[in-house]
Amino acid sequence: MKRIQVVTLGCSKNRVDSEHLMRVLQERGYELVPEDTDLASGSVDEVVINTCGFIQDAKEESIGTILEAVEAKKAGLVSKVSVFGCLSQRYRSELPGEIPEVDEWNGVLTFDTLGRVLTTPKHYAYLKIAEGCDRSCSYCAIPLIRGPHVSVPIERLVDEATLLAAQGVRELIVIAQDTTYYGLDLYGKRRLADLLERLSAIEGIEWIRLHYSYPAGFPEDVLRVMAENPKICPYIDIPLQHSADKVLLMMRRGVDGRQTRDLVEKMRRTVPGVVLRTTLIVGHPGEGEAEFADLLDFVRECRFERLGAFTYSEEEGTYGAIHYRDDIPAEVKQERYDRLMELQSVISLEYNRSRIGTRERVLVDSFTDGILVARSRNESPEVDGEILIKPSGSRPEALVGQFLDVTVTGADEYDLIAEI
Repeated sequence: MKRIQVVTLGCSKNRVDSEHLMRVLQERGYELVPEDTDLASGSVDEVVINTCGFIQDAKEESIGTILEAVEAKKAGLVSKVSVFGCLSQRYRSELPGEIPEVDEWNGVLTFDTLGRVLTTPKHYAYLKIAEGCDRSCSYCAIPLIRGPHVSVPIERLVDEATLLAAQGVRELIVIAQDTTYYGLDLYGKRRLADLLERLSAIEGIEWIRLHYSYPAGFPEDVLRVMAENPKICPYIDIPLQHSADKVLLMMRRGVDGRQTRDLVEKMRRTVPGVVLRTTLIVGHPGEGEAEFADLLDFVRECRFERLGAFTYSEEEGTYGAIHYRDDIPAEVKQERYDRLMELQSVISLEYNRSRIGTRERVLVDSFTDGILVARSRNESPEVDGEILIKPSGSRPEALVGQFLDVTVTGADEYDLIAEI
């Protein structure tokens, strides 16, 4: 039995692809080796690397990981190196000549199987509801890599989620390149709200969380379902990218600043207590001081509970790379990024401190260094802060994957402290 290691880089969508691949490999008789196993240990025969090619930093990480595996092969530690995923898809004509030691290059792979080997803790899983994207955002290469939007049929998603629940999954994190577009290609209309209702009816599923939504054409029936269905977490990950009309137009986002602000206000009004996570880009072509000032005002007004940011990087083949000049100096981009994140750190700290004294239901993710690490409906795994709890009683490790009621007793800008 050959021992194979699957290494996943990039986003949670890549993670799902790897999990399906791992089930296929198991069925073919491979023994799966944990991803964090050191190749120098001699306990890995073959390596498969699922790459990311979204932005420059991700591409560099992917190339570095491939080169490390190649060095292990040269040293006789592994016998085969295979590569697939976004970077391999995007540069499949160039990479084999650049790194000939790789045995097998594949592009984006999809698998006709419901079964998966979970790489998350067993109580939560990502559910990818579509592949590709029909948007034409100026900065994004995903449509070039992944192709057009293709929804997975509702019945198949319900079957997959039912299998996950039978494995012990209690939280589903719904993902796609654009979850709000779901269903248009299959059913002629957006069906995300219907899908959420169907998933919530599955026995064993307690929380459903929505990631990677898009502001243009946001399906408002999703907000109604979120407000009325207790299994749908009042949490929306919605990358808004900017607020200034000029920048949004050049980004080809399909909304202007007023529509963006109105959507945030509608979410707050329709879903009381909703937690909004967004992503913003600073330094996009067309962003002058006035546009950046508008962005800071937007963040002050909307007070996002969670916010991440990137500095603009020109990606070859995109609309922005073809039609715009990336003429904002790197030091200006960095300075704007720092100012934005300094503002957000104040907002995050105020939000977390407002929760001190509240009683919250949490799901325990791990027991690490004598502390239970948990999340409430307001936190998504891997991207948000955590709730840290000093355990009481014996065998605290048995609480992993369980729901607890806790009282929040302390906070910083990232994490909360709580007591059972």
